[in-house]
Amino acid sequence: MDRAAERHALVDRLTDREDLDGDTTAAMRAVPRHLFVPEEKRGVAYEDTPLPIGEGQTISAPHMVAIMTGLLALDEGDEVLEIGTGCGYHAAVTAEVVDAEHVYSVEYHERLAERARETLDRAGYSGVSVAAGDGKGGWPAHAPYDRAYLTCAAADFPQAVVDQVRPGGILLAPLGKRRQSLVRARKRDDGSLAREEHGYVRFVPLQ
Repeated sequence: MDRAAERHALVDRLTDREDLDGDTTAAMRAVPRHLFVPEEKRGVAYEDTPLPIGEGQTISAPHMVAIMTGLLALDEGDEVLEIGTGCGYHAAVTAEVVDAEHVYSVEYHERLAERARETLDRAGYSGVSVAAGDGKGGWPAHAPYDRAYLTCAAADFPQAVVDQVRPGGILLAPLGKRRQSLVRARKRDDGSLAREEHGYVRFVPLQ
């Protein structure tokens, strides 16, 4: 089975199991996940499992990327902040929905950030902006954002990230220390957050 066929078979399995919207499904079918995993892991790139990518980090399981993409309720042209670029795969899926030039991603590890830039460029997502730095500070230069999400677990949404999301915008993150929940929040006009939980998850911690 070639890579595209493996990818479509994976997405078929995901759509049988998860309630995915059309944009999410199309994005998952489009992004070549095998390009984003280490070469020695490409044989299992289309299994529904997280994989190590170096620096103690992982690429999330495809079903989790799909679920998060759907929960963000993305629209074409939304300005999106991602905290935790990792290998760049999740940013590429987001870019398929909103267009690459609207995606801004912050990665703590310089080495991963550089590798993600190279992979995104090779995969056709050179418009995604990737910065190396402390994700807890967000990326104020491009604010306000319509959506912001974390691919790593935090005790709570970083206040700087909350501040950089426009009123009415959506934030999404795995929150908690020992026990994490996937939390979606809509920012109210007064800056407070209306929160809802979407199940227990397990992510590497925000650094």
